[in-house]
Amino acid sequence: MTLARITPVILCGGSGTRLWPLSRKSLPKQFVPLIGDKSLLRLTVERLALVNPAMVCVAADEHRFLVAQTLHDAKLRGTVILEPSARNTAAAMALAALVAQADDLLLFCPADHHIPDAAAFAAMVAQGRAAAMGGAIVTFGVAPSFPSTAYGYIEQGAERPDGSRNVQRFIEKPQAEVAQQLLLAGNVLWNGGIFLCQAQVLLQAMQRHAPDIYASCVAAWHGVGKDEVGAQTFFRPDATPFNACRSQSIDYAVMEHHDNVAVVPFNGAWSDVGSWNAVAELAVADALGNRAGGEMGHAHHLKTQNTYIHAAGKRPVVALGTHNLLIVDTPDALLVADVSQAEAVKEVVAALEALDASQALHHRRVARPWGWYDSVDMGPRHQVKRIGVNPGASLSLQMHHHRAEHWIVVSGTAEVTNGESVLILTENQSTYIPLGQTHRLANPGKVPLEIIEVQSGSYLGEDDIVRFEDNYGRN
Repeated sequence: MTLARITPVILCGGSGTRLWPLSRKSLPKQFVPLIGDKSLLRLTVERLALVNPAMVCVAADEHRFLVAQTLHDAKLRGTVILEPSARNTAAAMALAALVAQADDLLLFCPADHHIPDAAAFAAMVAQGRAAAMGGAIVTFGVAPSFPSTAYGYIEQGAERPDGSRNVQRFIEKPQAEVAQQLLLAGNVLWNGGIFLCQAQVLLQAMQRHAPDIYASCVAAWHGVGKDEVGAQTFFRPDATPFNACRSQSIDYAVMEHHDNVAVVPFNGAWSDVGSWNAVAELAVADALGNRAGGEMGHAHHLKTQNTYIHAAGKRPVVALGTHNLLIVDTPDALLVADVSQAEAVKEVVAALEALDASQALHHRRVARPWGWYDSVDMGPRHQVKRIGVNPGASLSLQMHHHRAEHWIVVSGTAEVTNGESVLILTENQSTYIPLGQTHRLANPGKVPLEIIEVQSGSYLGEDDIVRFEDNYGRN
């Protein structure tokens, strides 16, 4: 058999709260351009294409078009399974196994890990193939480089005839002293959360160790539906049984109890990009330990040491006389934290959610299946947005009960349905959409369309939309 028969499964869930304010619920870290101009999901897709370009993605419904756009940008097509709700990795992996053939080898990978050496990764996967074909669940451990308290560990057991080693035990994220002892023992690996096994092996293990999760997923898949949006097919498991499913990681549900788990080490560079300290480590440090990310040329260090600046906007971000700080600047939120508090950033998100602050969950710039919008100004009775529409895309045919809109074309060509009229507008031309008027914005051209929208009215919420026609299944 050839390596190409392995089917990669990308687990696209996760909220990435420790990377706030760049990562938020509506746009978690796996979808954010974090490494150069590419997202972690895009890099994962490209890396796994070396194993097999036909892959499966398991994602939340609200992120379906982000996943589809990533596959499109990478010139790949994949099966996309939409979870009705977040139920952790055990349920997500079960859904992927149910869509596969019984003896298919499935390679489960998180969407938010950074592994720069794709060839070394593919070689590692090939090394675990024999054990997986022999009926084991294979996990891949990362050779630890320091006594981390942010990762779980895998203690290796005896060597197996297939070239892998048995897993002696899984160890939860340890305290610093325990992590040091584990590293000195020299027989442990970081738990990378990557698994290879036959579909039937995983499902049988779940039947044995987590029968309730297995039953919920089988019932949900029995009632699966399909959405066809453009060239992409989305599979929708039945929400009722899936929402009743227990939420648990595959480690707790299966791996810690299963008696045939093998491990293969990976000695290449790896990061789960789980905190701002981890992001900082991906950047090159100067002589004083300062680093920068985001928009290049906008971060400035003066008399600083060990300070990381991530400038996600267009304004200069200057650190003066600082030591051991993380500074993350976005258009609508700023984080300043001591490097020792990187793991506690998720507590900031919880505090902001309790205050009902929109910045806890949403960016000012919001991705849409047709493009994006950016709210640049808002008052009691007005809102100003920049709107970008992809070539060939269109918004829904809609109307608003509480607001009127003015549209000014900044670049590109707009096809505007305004009541009974259909207009073609180009740069510097504009139109007015009265309150209650049926309207639609489309981009018939070959280049992106950008407009400025000025809304005025008594209520400006996004839920004041009545859709009559929509290309994205949102009616």
